[in-house]
Amino acid sequence: MVLDCSDLERSATFWCGVLGYHAEPASPGRYQSLIPADGNGVELLLQQVAEPKVTKNRMHLDLRVPDLESETARVVALGARRETDEPIEEFGWSWHVFADPDGNEFCVLQPPKDHGTD
Repeated sequence: MVLDCSDLERSATFWCGVLGYHAEPASPGRYQSLIPADGNGVELLLQQVAEPKVTKNRMHLDLRVPDLESETARVVALGARRETDEPIEEFGWSWHVFADPDGNEFCVLQPPKDHGTD
């Protein structure tokens, strides 16, 4: 997965903090590879671009968490900007929309209390 950004170092610090990833040391030039700390999972490749983001992302990350309030506080402390004042509620799910330091949208969502249990 590739994400455009204006500042590789700032974006790498932000996304590594949010996702618990680490930055690969051998990434070339205008790219920075971020991988899960255990080496398993989806790589996030940051690509430095000159032009600013101007429209809504066509694709975004949804980060599923057990506690929306504490995760909201954590990602804001890392530099996310909250785009929703109140959580969005739908079908028992609750979420906030955020923007990373470059304005790329992502969501933090909490499933219904009974989701996944029988």
